[in-house]
Amino acid sequence: MEFTYEELKKNTVAQLREIAKGLEKEEVKGYTQMNKEHLLAALCKALCVDEHKHHVVVGINKAEVKKQIRNLKLKRDDALESGDKKQHKILIRRIHNLKRKIHRATV
Repeated sequence: MEFTYEELKKNTVAQLREIAKGLEKEEVKGYTQMNKEHLLAALCKALCVDEHKHHVVVGINKAEVKKQIRNLKLKRDDALESGDKKQHKILIRRIHNLKRKIHRATV
């Protein structure tokens, strides 16, 4: 039976152990002693299921925003070296706001 990560995650530990019981793979050896987090990771590895969910950024150009963040980080470092605390704080807030912008646009 084919599983997805989301389907496996919805199962209880007992259900995951039942699935592991039917597998003769090295990754799930000792499944009776594993907690849900470790058992889920072992099952994903044994069943060749991708654990990582790929996120999509909608509504903004992520590459352009990251480029802005890199430029602001350089300016932030220069402000820190020159001792301009006010400018440093402003740049930190701008960087933070751009990171939040990316986070909000991620689906």
